[in-house]
Amino acid sequence: MSTLPIEIHPLAQNVEVTDDDLVVSLVDGRKVIVPLVWFPRLASATKKQLNNYELLGDGEGIHWPEIDEDLSVAGLLRGSH
Repeated sequence: MSTLPIEIHPLAQNVEVTDDDLVVSLVDGRKVIVPLVWFPRLASATKKQLNNYELLGDGEGIHWPEIDEDLSVAGLLRGSH
């Protein structure tokens, strides 16, 4: 008997921003924490701008309309910046 591999697509469900970090909570319970300095537009944005985000697709990405920044969850997991 063989088992087929399950393909998992990480999806965001919530985004928080601290003074230093971007914290993305995934639907599977994981949290991805990355330094804000990796993303200059996020690092220089106001708290109001950072709190105004949209989840793209089913949570595959995050979009900040006021600062025109988009990040993919897969990219965050790879450590891309």
